[in-house]
Amino acid sequence: MKLLISILFLFTVVATFTDIKAETNTVSSTVVNNTPPTANSPAVNIVNSDVCKTSSVGAIQLPYIGASGGTTITDLNCERIKLARSLYSMGMKVAGVSILCQDYRVFDAMIMSGTPCPYMSDIGEDALSQWEQNPNKIPEGSVALINNQPTVQETKEVDNDGLKNFALMALSLLLIF
Repeated sequence: MKLLISILFLFTVVATFTDIKAETNTVSSTVVNNTPPTANSPAVNIVNSDVCKTSSVGAIQLPYIGASGGTTITDLNCERIKLARSLYSMGMKVAGVSILCQDYRVFDAMIMSGTPCPYMSDIGEDALSQWEQNPNKIPEGSVALINNQPTVQETKEVDNDGLKNFALMALSLLLIF
């Protein structure tokens, strides 16, 4: 028993006089309890393939605010082709061609091919003379019936004195330094 007490006493003395160091390894981290906000774009569905529309959606998210939106875009040329096809299939061929002639590219192609677009129920040469008499009714962008008169371009004399003065000043500064 004396031996046990002496061993305990020895451990106590050694523990009291020795320098006890505790090493700590602390890792700090930030835990996010919620997810950041997200801007979700709406789904714009166009399921019918016979619709002349397309959709466009978009979103942007900043740290504190987000925005999203969507829209549909109508394809006017697609509508024009569908209307012309419908009129043509109902036997209204001139009306179908008239619908297509609202596009300046078709209008120019018809004029250049020698078969002008119908004008107020007139076809052929009668329509061509009506188009020439009423140029304000021609689709915007058309170049087929524009009078090809030479245009006089004004020539502007260029004043090179300012450029010469600048060049001389730059050279003189270069020689000075």
